Amino acid sequence: MGMVMVKCPQTGHAISTGIKTDRESFRRSTVFFSRTPCPFCRADHAWFAGDAWVDEPSIRVRQRRSAGSPA
Repeated sequence: MGMVMVKCPQTGHAISTGIKTDRESFRRSTVFFSRTPCPFCRADHAWFAGDAWVDEPSIRVRQRRSAGSPA
């Protein structure tokens, strides 16, 4: 499981939407629109599912290991 993330258009920081899911489930979900408060610029950001990604720490670790980087 991971957290659905979007990018703050003001600062470029990745921000959590508060939605927990896995990549495959999120990919299969219907296109939707949402808003997320940003802790960096203090604005509410509107976003579509296509603008978001699922950050799964376990996948990041596996990708680093397969690329030859130490964990």
